[in-house]
Amino acid sequence: MPSKLRLKRISDRIKQEISEMLVTGKVSDPRLGSVFVTDVIVDRELYFANIYVSSLDGQDQSESILKGLEHASGFLRSNLADKIELRSFPKLRFFWDETPERADKIERMLDNLKENSSENE
Repeated sequence: MPSKLRLKRISDRIKQEISEMLVTGKVSDPRLGSVFVTDVIVDRELYFANIYVSSLDGQDQSESILKGLEHASGFLRSNLADKIELRSFPKLRFFWDETPERADKIERMLDNLKENSSENE
């Protein structure tokens, strides 16, 4: 089993490579135009790579985006396997990350509180 440091390096490299493929347009699926990778977690056995994504389009498009990523997973996995040398490359699983939307919602709530407190003073 690889060490935690090695797993982190593999995760970071997968994140970097997938992000690069999405930005440069190597994946030609129009559903994936505004997708970005927020995190990658590889399990200790290197069997799965859980990839967390979000989009500028918001959660409304999450189902379509996840379907597009699942459709492109074979292409992504083979390209990643060419660039990252591992004995066997983990299977890719995609999940929607709600963190950016939550952060935006919290920021808006804080801005509203700030505006209300300045009006009351």
